This record gives sequence, C-alpha cells and structure tokens, in this order.
Amino acid sequence: MAGYGKLQIGSVTLDNNIILGPMAGVSDLPFRVLCSGMGAGLVCMEMVSAKAIIYKNRNTNMLLEIHEKEHPVSLQLFGSDPEVFQEAFGMIKERPFDILDVNMGCPVPKIVSNGEGSALMKSPELIEKIVSALVKVSDRPVTVKIRKGFNDETVNAVECALAAERGGAAAVAVHGRTREQYYSGKADWDIIRRVKEAVKIPVIGNGDVVDGQSARAMFDQTGCDGVMVARAAQGNPFIFREIKSFFETGRSCEKPGSREIYDTVIRHADMQLKYKGEYIGIREMRKHVSWYTFGMPGSAKFRNEINQMTDMESLKKACEKVMLGAL
Repeated sequence: MAGYGKLQIGSVTLDNNIILGPMAGVSDLPFRVLCSGMGAGLVCMEMVSAKAIIYKNRNTNMLLEIHEKEHPVSLQLFGSDPEVFQEAFGMIKERPFDILDVNMGCPVPKIVSNGEGSALMKSPELIEKIVSALVKVSDRPVTVKIRKGFNDETVNAVECALAAERGGAAAVAVHGRTREQYYSGKADWDIIRRVKEAVKIPVIGNGDVVDGQSARAMFDQTGCDGVMVARAAQGNPFIFREIKSFFETGRSCEKPGSREIYDTVIRHADMQLKYKGEYIGIREMRKHVSWYTFGMPGSAKFRNEINQMTDMESLKKACEKVMLGAL
C-alpha cells in the first residue's frame, strides 16, 4: 500500500511525497520558499507560457526566478505546440529547476480557448507528442498535470495519463475534478485510483487534501505515490509541517499561534518586497494576508483595511491589530 515517504521522479528523489501544487498568482518564489521551509517535498512554480519565453516577455523573467532554498522545484510550462515547447526549453535550460512540468489542467477560459491547459485533454495524441518532444530535449524529468477530464461526458484521465507515459513522462499529477467543475464540488478520488492502476509511472493525487487525515485517506483510497496540496496551502504554509508531523509521529503538530502567523506574514512580505518591489509586493500581499487571517476574530472587518495597505509600515500595523491584539 502506498503511503508517506520518499518519492523518485525520474532522476530526482524527493525527501517526502507531500507536494505544493502550482497556483497562478500564488505559488511565486516567496511562497514556495516558505512552503519548502515548512517541509514540502517538492514545490511547483506558477505556470509560464512557452510562447512568452520565446518572445522574451519582460514579466516572464520574474516568474522564472528560483531561490537556492526551495529545491527541489518544478517549473511548469503551458502551451499547445510541441516545437514551441522545445524552443522554450532551450531558452530556460540553464535555469536551476529540478523537474519540468506541463500544464494540462488549467480551466481558465483564456487559456482553454487557445487550445492550452485543460483543452489538451481533448487530444491525447497531442499530449503524447508534447511530452515526447520535451523528453527529447530535456535533461530533467518531464511530468504532466491533468484533470479528471474536460467535462463529465469526456472523463479520460486514464487515456491522457497513458498518452503522457508513452511520450516518456516521469510522473503524472491528477486533479479529481473536470475542467467544467473548476474547483467546485467534491474531487473524485476514484479517477486517481484508476489512473494509478493503469500506468507504471508515479501518480500524484490532487484535490481536497486539507490535513494529515485527508492525505492519508487519499493514499489509502487511491494507492497514489504522492499527494499534492494546493488551495489548502493558501495563507497556510504550515500545512506541510502539520501533514509531515501527522505521518511521522501519528498526530498533527500544534496549529501555529498568532505570533508565529504574524512573524510568517512579515517574513513573507519582506521577501515579496525584495523580490517584486514595494508597490507590487504589498499589493500581492493583500490576498495572502486575507488568507492568513481568515477565521480570526475581526478578520471580516479587517478585509477593508487590508486593501488600504500601501507600504510595509501599514501592513505591519494592520496585522499587529488583528493578529497580536489579543496577546
């Protein structure tokens, strides 16, 4: 029976198989460093357009930056043309990522209408071609992230996973929702089990893992080789420490107190400002602070104040009030 432990993905060995999933606008460098420090076995970058790399889009460089403290790290590309993927890889191959991932699950209309993201699941043949093209040029393991299917009428995760495996993929991550579901409803773990039974490469399960118990349930119900945590990590990088503790000691460690949450927010903000500058960094932190404080006394009222934060001083004052006021 699969369970918590090391995970081999091609030539890369993960110390543990609890993974931070790629999230656009969330899993940027500062957040990945935090999650890695909390014990994530692998952290996945925000998806990057293969075309944007080729066109030398100036915003793309920031998305591609990697910190020495976040290894192992997976760089995720999106696109639809095998040759464009190859060319993009040639332009980023000197960057120090450990795994190359292809996004085949993004549900956003703009991406899907371009035939990218989850639209690729409509064509398993193209999936095989894309993976094969990247495997030919990549010196690092190539993986894919897919969904249950495009909609309930086309549940074909097994077919798409087999196509990726034929192309030479080193692992496949499966989100148990269709594209049409986006992130609503309950994730179907049975489809993850079916993919695991069909392929020989490692399968990473994704969807509705929120703590140690749900991680164990996913391992038990699907036989998957790794578990991916995404939205449950928003405002909660501590989740990796808690899941690790659950598996290693039999119980979850204590939830972080107000002081630790405050210190983590300030560290997160410090990194954001160094990485993106004050103007963008503080604005990026608004959503993170909103997630960090969710459920705290007075947090609903605090939302308006969050949107007024314009510099580090105003962020500190606002967070002190809601996080440290009761101490």
